[in-house]
Amino acid sequence: MQTKETGLYRILMASAAVAAIAIPHAVSAQDAAATSATQLERLTVEGGQAGDRQATGPVDGYVAEATGTGSKTATPISDIPQSVSVVGRQELEDRGVVTKIDEALRYTAGVSTEPFGSDPDTDWFYIRGFDATQTGVFLDGLNLYSYGFGGFQMDAYLLERVEVLKGPASVLYGGSSPGGIVDLIRKRPQDEPAYSTEIGINNFGNAFFGFDANDRLNADGTLTYRITGKVAGGDNYSDYSEDLSGFLMPQVTYAPDDATSLTVYAIVSALDQTHVGNGFLPYEGTVTSAPFGKIDRDFFFGEPDHDFGRYDEQMIGYEFSHEFDNGWKVTQNLRYSHLDKAEELVYPYAYTATYDLARLGFKHDTSVDSFAVDNRAEKEFATGFLDHALLLGLDYKNFKIDQTQASAFPAPDLDPGDPVYGGDLPAYSTYLDQVMRLKQVGVYAQDQIRFGDGWFVTLNGRYDHVDTESDAAIGTSYQASDDALSGRAGLAYEFDNGLTPYVSAATFFNPLIGTAFDGSPLKPEMGHQFEGGIKYQPTFIDGLFTASVYHIVKQNVALTRPDFLQEQLGEVTSSGLELEGKVNLTQNWKLLGSYTYNDLEITEDLNAELIGNRPYLIPEHQAALWLEYLVTEGALEGVSFGGGLRYQGESFADNANTAKVPDAVVADAAIRYENNGWGAALNVTNLFDKDYVKGCQGLFTCGYGDQRTITLKLSKSW
Repeated sequence: MQTKETGLYRILMASAAVAAIAIPHAVSAQDAAATSATQLERLTVEGGQAGDRQATGPVDGYVAEATGTGSKTATPISDIPQSVSVVGRQELEDRGVVTKIDEALRYTAGVSTEPFGSDPDTDWFYIRGFDATQTGVFLDGLNLYSYGFGGFQMDAYLLERVEVLKGPASVLYGGSSPGGIVDLIRKRPQDEPAYSTEIGINNFGNAFFGFDANDRLNADGTLTYRITGKVAGGDNYSDYSEDLSGFLMPQVTYAPDDATSLTVYAIVSALDQTHVGNGFLPYEGTVTSAPFGKIDRDFFFGEPDHDFGRYDEQMIGYEFSHEFDNGWKVTQNLRYSHLDKAEELVYPYAYTATYDLARLGFKHDTSVDSFAVDNRAEKEFATGFLDHALLLGLDYKNFKIDQTQASAFPAPDLDPGDPVYGGDLPAYSTYLDQVMRLKQVGVYAQDQIRFGDGWFVTLNGRYDHVDTESDAAIGTSYQASDDALSGRAGLAYEFDNGLTPYVSAATFFNPLIGTAFDGSPLKPEMGHQFEGGIKYQPTFIDGLFTASVYHIVKQNVALTRPDFLQEQLGEVTSSGLELEGKVNLTQNWKLLGSYTYNDLEITEDLNAELIGNRPYLIPEHQAALWLEYLVTEGALEGVSFGGGLRYQGESFADNANTAKVPDAVVADAAIRYENNGWGAALNVTNLFDKDYVKGCQGLFTCGYGDQRTITLKLSKSW
């Protein structure tokens, strides 16, 4: 493993040094989550720095009341005219989410994660049937845009929340996935000192150590800091697969008064791995039996001596806000990110006549520079009987990727029943050498209007200009400019009993990179969504329930012609029903559940025989349930038990709908003990080691679902 080349040693040394300095100076801390237990009022949520913390800080148990993702202002979830899900830190801990963020959303309605099974270096998200992995992932409201293999990855340990805004988000964030976005909310410096550390290992031999230190830097508390870090590494479930990873995230906040706040942060992370053998497996041999039977889940289809993957990420950014005496509040979020990533692997693409796996070699070298800034101004005021919360914004992103890709064809065949490694690869042939840039600037406005006795209207409008440029030594060079308007209108009525029915309509766009068959640049995908639902926040219990129905139309879908060129004649619709509930039943019981019905349909295509079919990969039905019980008295005081079930329905392996992936039910379980700051947790995912295929994107791109993973963690907090 090329540890020194990734800079991972620097992370390890810095982590150890910070832990050694911070932990001996630990002091007692109050539970920051307790401050969010009371019912939120709108003006309180939107006013000043305290309201911002309600939308980004710790969630009380499983039930978040405020979010910034659905409106770019701190707003109660019930006031967002689209479905929003929030997974807080406590839920992540209870379910044993250690590293991968896509694991955090396994229980979330409307979201399909890990569609190809386990993939340690990529978090995969499909929302309402549409891929959000490259254009729909955000960190603190700023896009983590990716293209090709230039994707950034965050560790779940550095996050306070994972939020999902379902349906189009172009009115707030510009070009993005039509199904929705995933907004990763990092841990932030808190007012009260708090220190924690944890260490753990799983049944495959992959271990981790993490620390989190938060304290004041001066006596009056106007300067606070937080340093979070982690190192992890060891074997994975797949033969020959191993990894070593880590990150360090220092932050400093300056808040001289309630009206002003500046937080500066940096994130340095790295990964060095030998890949797992999953995601490029044939339908015959995984879903169905081949003449030799089925391929083992831990089978490695690559070449151990040739396989490597590494990335180095660096980010630096700040968040600034100030509220003036006249009621105007200004906010600026800014971040610069850099990524270096390189991989080499061998993977199969077909069977030979004797049912060996025909393989090819692939490698790439990718460098990304990404800059994003979002400027906002907001104010509350009244005009007659209308109460307004106005938001005006200007954002900009600049994404540059420098990439080369090469293939070695053919690689030696491999017997999946009796693999023999070590064959020689042919020379690599470079087929792409490109520098691509995407620049997008958008101006937007939002008005949240209250009137009457509970009526609530949300109006959004946005204009975007996008420039795309490809300068290719090998490949296609082109330039393109696009303009887009997007909008959203929502209407809701809030009853005194906590019931809020709502309806909304929204349009979206998503810029595409590449050229059509005639040499012209691809046009952005366009479309719209209609959504209606009910959000219920009971007055007699701490809970939030959401039921929503929706219809999305995505147009200008780029399709591959028989000559392998692209033509934009595709259209896909997505209609469905989502049910989700999260409840802190009592001090002892917490519960969450979800159900998803997603009807995907190809409505326009180059191949007339596909019209009316369902696209591959995404199941029509999904459901999940998790129950947590904490013992608060007696001999077992401090012990908690958790258990959950995840159901994925049938999906298709091909757009012709000739091959199906069967449904599956997977169980998870947990037991924990906490006392006087000490903690021990044992989490088991896929408790009964269910052997199943997660999904197929074609008849030779199938991946097994998660194997049984047992994780033991010990922790201490001060």
